[in-house]
Amino acid sequence: MISKNQIKFIKQLELKKYRQREGLFVAEGPKVVGDLMTRYRPTAVYATDDYTPPSAAEVQRISDDELRKVSFLQHPQQVVALFPLPSHQMLPSSVSTTELTLALDGVQDPGNLGTIIRIADWFGINRIVCSEETADAWNPKVVQATMGSIARVDISYTDLPAWIDQQPEGTPVYGTLLDGDDIYAQELSEGGVIIMGNEGKGLTEKVRRRVTRRLLIPSYRKDDTAESLNVAIATAIVCSEFRRRGNVCP
Repeated sequence: MISKNQIKFIKQLELKKYRQREGLFVAEGPKVVGDLMTRYRPTAVYATDDYTPPSAAEVQRISDDELRKVSFLQHPQQVVALFPLPSHQMLPSSVSTTELTLALDGVQDPGNLGTIIRIADWFGINRIVCSEETADAWNPKVVQATMGSIARVDISYTDLPAWIDQQPEGTPVYGTLLDGDDIYAQELSEGGVIIMGNEGKGLTEKVRRRVTRRLLIPSYRKDDTAESLNVAIATAIVCSEFRRRGNVCP
């Protein structure tokens, strides 16, 4: 059994202000919850009888109907868990010269953000630095879209232009721009910052001015074509090209 107060408490965590106030976020499904349990200790686990936890975590058993009441998914998946918001993912003062860091400048869509976190995990990029205007990574929709990758990627929020200014002189700062240079014809460094912009507006002017290496993913259609790529797809293409050049993760 789960009480009405518990249901209300969990549902409130959909909103950022309540996540910050309580210091908790919600994860759902055996895959996502299992991956997070490898790094974080849940404060509560609510699950149906057919769920087997991967660790010794204490589970409160609930019915399928109760699961639907606390779930944020259209099709609930056996388990809903509450985890503490990470407090140790400190903003790096400077990026490694041998490691790529992904930066996001105002990415708003939770699905895009979750997919980008998953892409970073796939390509061995361990750090994402977000502007303060970027969607909250601990939104239930974002957490779900990462499919567990959020357990393996450190995410920080900051004043992005000021953070770029703190980087050592000569740090490569890559940005994808419509007036950039063909990524397939450019030399790509082993380390540095790759910045991806807002879904509709791209990079803000303040961040654009700080880009030192402007990249373009060229369109191969010479007549009428799409105006731009989805930001998550563009992120995958850029990360793939860096890794294709032999810039392997440490």
